[in-house]
Amino acid sequence: MAFANRREFLFVYSVKDANPNGDPLNANHPRYDEDTGKVLVSDVRIKRTIRDQWIRDGLTVFVDGELKTLKSRSDELKKLFDAKSGQDALIGCIDARLFGATHSLKGDQFSWTGPVQFKWGRSLNRTRVDLVQGTAAFATTETADQRSFRNEYIVPFALIAVYGIANQYASQQTGATDEDIASMVNALWTGTLNLITRSKVGHQSHLLMEVTYKEGFNGIARSLDERVVLRSLGGDQLSDEEQLALRGVSEVKLDIEDACEAILHHSDSIEKVRVIHSQDLEISGLELLETLGSRLVVEAR
Repeated sequence: MAFANRREFLFVYSVKDANPNGDPLNANHPRYDEDTGKVLVSDVRIKRTIRDQWIRDGLTVFVDGELKTLKSRSDELKKLFDAKSGQDALIGCIDARLFGATHSLKGDQFSWTGPVQFKWGRSLNRTRVDLVQGTAAFATTETADQRSFRNEYIVPFALIAVYGIANQYASQQTGATDEDIASMVNALWTGTLNLITRSKVGHQSHLLMEVTYKEGFNGIARSLDERVVLRSLGGDQLSDEEQLALRGVSEVKLDIEDACEAILHHSDSIEKVRVIHSQDLEISGLELLETLGSRLVVEAR
């Protein structure tokens, strides 16, 4: 049965000496806001992290990352699910149910709006992008007298906040379930920890909040990612220089007081708030949610 409760998500994770989200049209340079000095992460990157974890978990996804045509992938899924149409096949794919899909083959066309959508992530601190150069494993030609060179970009440290929302109305079309949402939450947390390719090693999950509203509620707290700030361990605001000098979560605390107050504004309409947090990042403001009583579920990982 499709899920009936609206949800909001706040996810905070750190990146150290890695590339959070390279732009393939710009030499894989990390996506970066020059005006604010903050790195950006696309919603597509977030969804890919989740999909990759689903694949590790043995779940079937529509976008599997392999180089193939839409027709070949559609045919694979029709065979797998013994389905007559693309729509019947894609209903068996968890990413299509949650993120939506466009199927544009002749005579078999449809488009689903995904119930779950994410904003672009943005770092909470100013940071810089460093160019790192080195030698490659092989020479470019047989007659070369030295190996070729390689260039790559890394971010010394960034704590990134991501906001998401689950729309119960769109779930009626795709059939996304409460179990699908639970799987996505786990895949976002675990999948981030499993970003261990050469350019991604250095990612750590720190906070994941899932606000589940009562059935029939249509409001939102809005942009929880914009309601969290980094502070010094003493609680002071960080200067631009202090933000640029950060190299680890042990040097700061995450202040989520404003986000919690925004959530509590809808306290009467909240069914449950689930909080997953790491134990290596100090978080202030979480205690405000204790007024929810048994509706607050906190898990330390």
